Amino acid sequence: MKILMLHGINHNMFGKRDPKQYGTITLEQIDGQLQDLGRELGAEVVSFQTNHEGAMCERIHQAYEEGMDAVLINAGAWTHYSYGIRDALAILTVPVVELHMSNIHAREAFRHVSVFAEIVKGQICGFGVDSYLLALRAAVSAVQQART
Repeated sequence: MKILMLHGINHNMFGKRDPKQYGTITLEQIDGQLQDLGRELGAEVVSFQTNHEGAMCERIHQAYEEGMDAVLINAGAWTHYSYGIRDALAILTVPVVELHMSNIHAREAFRHVSVFAEIVKGQICGFGVDSYLLALRAAVSAVQQART
């Protein structure tokens, strides 16, 4: 099982950026935890981070071509307005799980809306780094259920 983890805009700054919302964990540490859990669950986790919206869309297209089994996405601020990324995700025929470290519904009003909500399998937010791990577990479970 191959699962793609998509990290969005500014996530390369985790560990430095707004520790009240995101803690002090780095993107490298998050990816390490995902890889470890992926091995436990029998899944290979491939991670990708970009600050460029077009590059994110191209990586989603590539995931389709590669036949990824599921996609996890924390698109950051793009979640709230990127119809381009939304349309790219809509091409996928595999489970897509949206996640956020912070509780986007308890923050600024513009963060309450996800343009991805209608097309993703589900959304996990507010659990810090555990949001990533919960999302991975949910994706693996969705893939396993689809195979039975």
